[in-house]
Amino acid sequence: MSKGIFLYRILNAINPFHWVTSVRNWAFDCGWLKSTRFDTPTICIGNITVGGTGKTPHTEYLIKLLSNSHRVAVLSRGYGRKSRGYIKATPSTAMPMIGDEPHQIMTKFKNITVAVDEKRVHGINCLLSAGEPPQLILLDDAFQHRYVKAGLNILLVDNNRPVWRDTLLPIGRLRESMAGIERADIIIVTKCPADTSDKHKELCRGMLQTKKGAPVFFSTMRYGAPYPLFAEGAKQGECIIRGSNILLLTGIAKPAPLKAHLERSAHSVTLKQYADHHNFSEREISDVADTFARTEGRKLIITTEKDAARLTALASLPPIIKENIYALPIEVDFLDGTRPLFDQTITEAVAAMQKEK
Repeated sequence: MSKGIFLYRILNAINPFHWVTSVRNWAFDCGWLKSTRFDTPTICIGNITVGGTGKTPHTEYLIKLLSNSHRVAVLSRGYGRKSRGYIKATPSTAMPMIGDEPHQIMTKFKNITVAVDEKRVHGINCLLSAGEPPQLILLDDAFQHRYVKAGLNILLVDNNRPVWRDTLLPIGRLRESMAGIERADIIIVTKCPADTSDKHKELCRGMLQTKKGAPVFFSTMRYGAPYPLFAEGAKQGECIIRGSNILLLTGIAKPAPLKAHLERSAHSVTLKQYADHHNFSEREISDVADTFARTEGRKLIITTEKDAARLTALASLPPIIKENIYALPIEVDFLDGTRPLFDQTITEAVAAMQKEK
């Protein structure tokens, strides 16, 4: 073990947050706090850090993989929503009522059920009491919500911020200690460069090794073609980025990879960055419009699909924004041709859960 990693472990051991989370996990492990397991297959997608590991794109990947063969529901806490309790989303549900990420998923996938509830056991019971209950439930960001005992736990680890070189809140970004990875059934190292070396992968596998031998996969983010958020936007496709002056408008945890992607083909990229899940004010939107108006040459505004969910929910946007704003979709792919193996691992795990019913 290197001196650096040893120091991180010492810092975590003396952090009061470590003792609070460790006692909580111990209480669940020994049964003092109750975990409810459901007959309906449940898959948890989560992490042991705050923000930015790619939960939504990976959740969408699982939706695409499983929704043709199962009635799929996604249950989220609905971070940042202006409501409480259980809400089942409908096409008329406003974004502030369920949060930006559930709204994004609801908009993109019409054939699934999307619901929010900060109490996941209650939310699952509500879903299962419906007239046509789901056959599979995806639990978004529920790795620390141990009141539900998921049938399969998928843990996401950001390649750009290794958990073994991080410290617990409030100093670092860890929600719990590295011991938490033992609950994972599958580990995905996310946001990897396409040319990630075998040496780095072996390092990750060694540091993320669990007693039960959870498989470790490596995923990367691929950007799709931008599309207009409003009918006023006419042009489509990746060609609109090439040679353009782009105003990049984001309210996400880590916009640097997106900015770097755009800079490969754009003439220039100006970043307007706000906090993750940020709700844009009229003043901020006016500032964005003014900045864009001062931009010269061929130009457009690019935002993420998560930000788009919040922007389209605003009562009014200046015409200059509506006419020039595009969303850039993100999709997950797996390195080293392991996508079929990952898909097989998931489908076999679902089949096993169904047999246990």
